Amino acid sequence: MSVTRAAPLLLLPGLICDAQIWPRSVFALGCPVLAPDGYDGAISLPEMASLVLHQAPARFSLLGHSMGARVALEIIRREPERVDRLALVSTGVHMPRDGEAASRHALFDLGRREGAEALVDRWLPPMVAPSRRADHALLSPLTAMCVGMGVETFGRQITALIERPEVESLLPGIACPTLVLVGSEDQWSPPEQHRLIAASIPGAVLRIVEGSGHMLPAEAPEDFLAAVSGWLAMPATDIQNAQITR
Repeated sequence: MSVTRAAPLLLLPGLICDAQIWPRSVFALGCPVLAPDGYDGAISLPEMASLVLHQAPARFSLLGHSMGARVALEIIRREPERVDRLALVSTGVHMPRDGEAASRHALFDLGRREGAEALVDRWLPPMVAPSRRADHALLSPLTAMCVGMGVETFGRQITALIERPEVESLLPGIACPTLVLVGSEDQWSPPEQHRLIAASIPGAVLRIVEGSGHMLPAEAPEDFLAAVSGWLAMPATDIQNAQITR
């Protein structure tokens, strides 16, 4: 589907991901697409948001995956008037839960002891659907991307996530057309979590991609593109007046 929109589409990647997480087809949409490779040395979500805003055009459509969606919400907190529409993919809005900091630090310690390959080999498989965990064609490029981001980047980004600000209270005030997108097999950020997010945002559209895990843009590129294309093409009034669940 070709989309013609004035506002560029800004894509924000998640934890130890870069622009390689996005399917190549998303760059063929009928609008400018901007995909930063990360957040440089930022060590907090607000700092990441500031970095993105400094480099972003005056107005844009905003899509964040996983941690990138939390960065997107920090942008909404700071400068909502610059966001034409919002997509939150494979994410959450809760504060850190019991054991989260310890499990993240354990992975970081593993990486510092044994290297990025050991860290990613432990962390990545649960991020994809169970049926895809032996899929070399999927896991090989994801592994290379995450290993390339490095252990120290992982350390900075988990610090940002562990110390994340509260964002749930922002949801009822989001006034732009919003898509909430998740895979049915996402065990890190499950569908029910996204149902609650969508229910808290006025007029939000919820779409659930069957068979995909947390790495939805890479696991289900055609479904991802279809959801994004539909979100960009749908008139704002249509999005704001109807919730859609699939």
